[in-house]
Order: sequence, then structure tokens, then C-alpha cells
Amino acid sequence: MTNLTDFEKYVIEQKGTERPFSGEYVNHDAEGIYCCKKCNAPLYRSESKFNAHCGWPAFDDEIKAAVKRNIDADGERIEIVCAHCEGHLGHVFEGEFLTPKNIRHCVNSISLIFKPTNVIPGLSYDLATFGGGCFWCTEAVFSALAGVKTVVPGYAGGTAEDANYKAVCNGTTAHVEVVQVQFDPNIISYESLLAVFWQSHDPTTLDRQGNDIGPQYRSVVFIHNEKQAEAANNMLVELSNAGIWQGRIVTEVTALNHFYPAENYHKDYFEHHGEQPYCQIVIKPKVDKVKALFAKLLKNDPI
Repeated sequence: MTNLTDFEKYVIEQKGTERPFSGEYVNHDAEGIYCCKKCNAPLYRSESKFNAHCGWPAFDDEIKAAVKRNIDADGERIEIVCAHCEGHLGHVFEGEFLTPKNIRHCVNSISLIFKPTNVIPGLSYDLATFGGGCFWCTEAVFSALAGVKTVVPGYAGGTAEDANYKAVCNGTTAHVEVVQVQFDPNIISYESLLAVFWQSHDPTTLDRQGNDIGPQYRSVVFIHNEKQAEAANNMLVELSNAGIWQGRIVTEVTALNHFYPAENYHKDYFEHHGEQPYCQIVIKPKVDKVKALFAKLLKNDPI
């Protein structure tokens, strides 16, 4: 969670409203994702934004399952909040015929933080970032997949000052042990990486993976762009509504602020320490499971 200023708390937590035409995103038209200021969850894509001449940012669509609607305290209007942290965003209106979708999310700029689209000309690889327990395990899991170029263990969710193993292991920082995966989307899709991510750990245990306990081991997808946000939210909704995990998944989907690579001695841990009991008992079965899963994905067999 982001530390909020007093005025941000007034709007986001106490359901206040900023003055019209005072917010930084009223006339903003860059490409990217608008995320929740409080928890960084992706909320709106830039292509859904339009000029409603109302004094606040307006959107005619939200990222699936990102926004929750409540009856406002006045009993008439519909309040909109972040579905993840329930931070106040604004109100939603229908029947104004301002766009073909005939809906307007009227949002306080101060409730949002904008993440520009990452476009690097000539780069054929994409990036994905996941937290699903000890990064020794997750690094080994994703390194076993065809189409993955590099897997770098690291930290995400906190600040540069405490992005180190000793601090993160204390469980008192906002960081998660993560891996950043560089992959070729022509060989392996982001959706396949998501499937591997959810199958390679237990997404129903809060702040825990087996004997690894603490918020640094929480289940989280850090998204890099709007396409990843849509894919991750869609799959999360699908998995949460059916099957063995129905109603029990605690995985977060949130925008990546910054990735901090871990200390060098964590890199390729399974490769260099494969005979250790932890590697044989915990990591190797996960790697074998994922290899079998990936074979099914390549053949389009049911997972």
C-alpha cells in the first residue's frame, strides 16, 4: 500500500472530492494504464478515457473486475471504488450518451496513478514479474520453460532502501520475493506464463507458501502493461469462480512500480545447489510438475 498524503486520505479513504479541473489527469491523453493510488491495482486503460468536459477524468469502461460499485451515502448516486482495496474513486453515470458505451466513470485524479505503456522499439522479448513464494523456487520453475530467455530473482513492492535479502526476510518491508521473466511471446504466451504461475504454487494461502511464512511470500502478479492487466484479471476471475480454488484465491494483481534484482548469490540457486535437501524436496518436484504442465500447454490439452 502507498503512503497517502492528508488530502489523498480525505478523497480516497474518507470519500471526499477534489475541485473540478484541478487534477493532473483531466486533460491527460498519454497511452498507458490508470492504477489505484492507494494499492497500485490497474483500473482503466487509456483508450477508455474521453473528455466529458466535467472537470474530472472520465472513462467509459474499466479493466474487468477492477472496479466495484456501491450505493452512495446520498442513496441516489453510484459510488465506484477500487475492487482490491476499496479506495474511493468517484461515481459512475449512465444515460448521458457521451460515448457509444453510454457510461461515464467520473474519477478523482488524486485517486489515480498513471503508468505509461512500455514500448521499446526493436525488442522482441517481453517482461513478466511474479511472486509466488521463495524466489529460489520460482526462478527454477520459469527457467525450465521453452521461450524464456532470462529469469532474475529480486524484490518488488517496496522501496530501494530495504530492497535487500536481510530486510525482506524480516517480513517488515512491503517487498515480495519475485522473479522477473524475460520471454519470447512468439514461443510462449503471457497467458501460458500465468497458467504456470498459478499451478506452481498455492494461491489460496495468505502470506505463506508451505513452511515459508510472511508477507514477502505472498501470491502476486505485478503487471507491466494494460494487456497483462486484462489477461491476469480475466484468468483470476475464471479461477476464482470454479474448480478447487473457487472463492479461495488470495493472489494480488497490481502494477509494477520498480523491480530490484536480488543479490548475486541468489541467481541460479537451484542449478548451483541442486543436491541440497531444500532443492530436492521442495524445488525439484515443482520443476518436474511445471515441465509436465508446459507439455500439455504446447499440445493445448486441458490443464
